[in-house]
Amino acid sequence: MSNFVEDLQNRRSQYALTSASPISDQEIVKLVEDVTVAVPSAFNSQPQRAVVLFGDANQKLWGIVKETLRKVVNDEEAFKATEAKINSFAAGHGTVLFYDDTDVTKTLQENIPAYAANFPGFARDAAGMLQLAVWTALADKGLGASLQHYNPLIDEAVTAEFGLPASWKLQAQMPFGTVAQPAGPVEKQPADARVKVFGL
Repeated sequence: MSNFVEDLQNRRSQYALTSASPISDQEIVKLVEDVTVAVPSAFNSQPQRAVVLFGDANQKLWGIVKETLRKVVNDEEAFKATEAKINSFAAGHGTVLFYDDTDVTKTLQENIPAYAANFPGFARDAAGMLQLAVWTALADKGLGASLQHYNPLIDEAVTAEFGLPASWKLQAQMPFGTVAQPAGPVEKQPADARVKVFGL
């Protein structure tokens, strides 16, 4: 089995994180940069964007999430569980925010109208590929992560806090750090239930 497939198998949703990291912040940034450039997109349109948060910036993000959800979760007991979950993400070493630059899609729709209805889907495909690639690359370096979706509730506050372009649409948040307690086993459907082969 190739190292690539093993890396995919080792990538898990890791929720118990610490603020430690086996590699430097500069290495993490370079990793995200390299993966972002390498991951493909339809028509080579490159709509994927990433923001990497460390330290105080990371804490500000999860503070925004907490305060935003405090306004919409009315039950105090329910909020305690929500708060604990958010605190577990904030306990990590950092977070990668994944964005789609909607201006790229709009330009493609204008320039290639025959595919106009398809470009939003193509952008989602590109975003998903980047998320998986970064997630797997982090796992390869000994960092656990999970994929979260507090958007669109937090979009405006996060955009304002970090001065991001209005055209960037938040797709997902990926808290990462050293794994404190590895994820347990997960059931997978067998390949023959999901993959069909013809002509072999």
